[in-house]
Amino acid sequence: MSENKLPNLIDKHVGRRIRWRRRELKLSQERLGEMLGLTFQQVQKYEKGVNRISAGRLFDVAKVLEVTINYFYQGVDEVGDLAALGVAEDGDEGDLAGMIDANAIDLVTAYQSIPDPRLRKSLLDAVKAAAESFSRNATFRAEDESEKSD
Repeated sequence: MSENKLPNLIDKHVGRRIRWRRRELKLSQERLGEMLGLTFQQVQKYEKGVNRISAGRLFDVAKVLEVTINYFYQGVDEVGDLAALGVAEDGDEGDLAGMIDANAIDLVTAYQSIPDPRLRKSLLDAVKAAAESFSRNATFRAEDESEKSD
């Protein structure tokens, strides 16, 4: 396969957005495949960014998932910025896909379903505080372990 036909970061990003929306709608890969006339394996390949999705097929996916085509490209500029910084590179299996797992998708979906902006802000602050605390504690534990081995 020629290099220009291989999936790139944009293809992987579009695939992730398909997966997020499918999960928001609580559709299985099999059900989405049925709705599109595809196998669940093909849906899986699109979602993982293994196979590129044609413009016509993306149009069909957007209709079935009840979004505009632009939905799939939201956030793509950030992906490009991270790639330029060397955080993600084309064809690298260690790209952004590993940063966003199924639990993160569930968390974002649940968060977005909360109508009260003050509650959302409060939850966001709590999660950030927990992450910061964990990060600090992990650093202290690593320093303690380092001192013990000296």
